[in-house]
Amino acid sequence: MRPAVLFIMLTIMIDAMGIGLMMPVMPDLIKEVDGGTLAEAAIWGGILTTIFAVMQFICGPVVGGLSDRYGRRPVLLISLTVMALDYVVMALAGSIWLLLVGRIVGGITAATQSTAAAYMADVSKPENRAANFGLIGAAFGAGFVLGPLIGGVLAEYGTRAPFWAAAVLVAGNTLLGWFVLRESLPTDRRRRFQLSRANPLGALKALGKLPGVRQLLLVYFLYNFAFAAYPSVWSYYGQERFGWTPAMIGFSLALFGTMMALVQGGVIRIALNRLGERGTVLVGHLFSIAAYLSLALVSSGTIALLLTPLAAFAGLISPALQGIMSQRVADDAQGELQGALTSTVSLAMIISPLIMTTTFARFTGVNAPLYLPGAPFMLAMGLAVLGLVLFVLRPRRRNLP
Repeated sequence: MRPAVLFIMLTIMIDAMGIGLMMPVMPDLIKEVDGGTLAEAAIWGGILTTIFAVMQFICGPVVGGLSDRYGRRPVLLISLTVMALDYVVMALAGSIWLLLVGRIVGGITAATQSTAAAYMADVSKPENRAANFGLIGAAFGAGFVLGPLIGGVLAEYGTRAPFWAAAVLVAGNTLLGWFVLRESLPTDRRRRFQLSRANPLGALKALGKLPGVRQLLLVYFLYNFAFAAYPSVWSYYGQERFGWTPAMIGFSLALFGTMMALVQGGVIRIALNRLGERGTVLVGHLFSIAAYLSLALVSSGTIALLLTPLAAFAGLISPALQGIMSQRVADDAQGELQGALTSTVSLAMIISPLIMTTTFARFTGVNAPLYLPGAPFMLAMGLAVLGLVLFVLRPRRRNLP
């Protein structure tokens, strides 16, 4: 593997590690700086996640467009430098408001994902892009293996230790990128930066005009809306439903990350070869529906862990959808596409965490009409069913999946 591609995968992995490092301690951290019950902490967790996603939604296409104009290398290195500083701020935060500031800056710098994906598109042949996007998914899954495990262990040293670890990891990766990352976008393939196309709504509107892309963007949105139930409520769900400690929550997330890495790093290639991109999307939806329904109703923590492989197979959907859409976009607009996809994910993450955490609080609070900690996963199942229906009924073009 080329050093630059390895750096891209490390960038995605460390980004996921940063998220995973924090997740086991977030319930206790929010209660520490703001007080209140677990249900109230879940609401604040949804707000923090939404603020992060709002900034990522706004800045994703801007960063993607800037990388189409100035190249991938400078955008990646600058974003990673700011990200490292942001984790330092989060480590020192003594109030919920400083945590909010940290999430605002973090949302801006997290747009590196779109640039990293554009880099992968630059160095991949069209027929290999879906599989290589699976590598990105595998790197993200690997980050979720290491992040929660380390975060659960570091939680024994306090709620701030995971943030310091994330800062060190990002700084080290930035230094690596300075030495090994070569520019992937030749000057003759760069284009003028246009704010009208770089703003999130403009980018989505421009891509939505392409035949077949609008429906795929909607399916992609619904997939991410439903999938956001995991990062939004899992820590609170595990603590409420099964009495899990931060270490156990970290282990469960690491197990999920392991399966996601296997699915998106290996199984995706088998699925694409045997089922094609369309068939892979269909199978991924069926697995996701079954997983959400099971998690909504399960009462045993052991069974919830055994369901992890089932849930991870939903990871087939994202790279296959990205591969389908990338075939409908010109080579000089891959950065714009990835920026728009980042904004689509962010738009889902703006709406989903508040809805998922509010649903969790509604069905676990003192005045809950029905005690059902898995209610967010029931909602996610409905969204997955809708996404499957829209994907099946969408118009198809000849010679394209």
